[in-house]
Amino acid sequence: MAIDVRVKRAYEDADPGDGYRVLIDHVWPRGVSRERAQLDEWARELPPSDELRKWFDHVPERFAEFRSRYRDELAAHSEQVEGLRRRAREGTLTIVYAARDTKHNNALVLAELIRDG
Repeated sequence: MAIDVRVKRAYEDADPGDGYRVLIDHVWPRGVSRERAQLDEWARELPPSDELRKWFDHVPERFAEFRSRYRDELAAHSEQVEGLRRRAREGTLTIVYAARDTKHNNALVLAELIRDG
């Protein structure tokens, strides 16, 4: 069964094609209203730990190690991840994040994990 998982910055406009929109940051994106965000869920338990986030510090050379460590952390939240996987099987799932770096962030890791099964 196909799984449609997308990632999108919180600062991009929501689109009907986004399907189910879930924010995976600890804090609300600065300057984004709840109306503009158009979220279906705020999964506060799924972002990386503060320790991991601070260690990574969006240094691209650390991304491979960050990916591995973050996947280890997500293993403790397997029920929530599986719930998102079920949603992605039912229709489009868009993981919303606030980081500036669109190539090295936790949303990409979570989307990979959901797709990988």
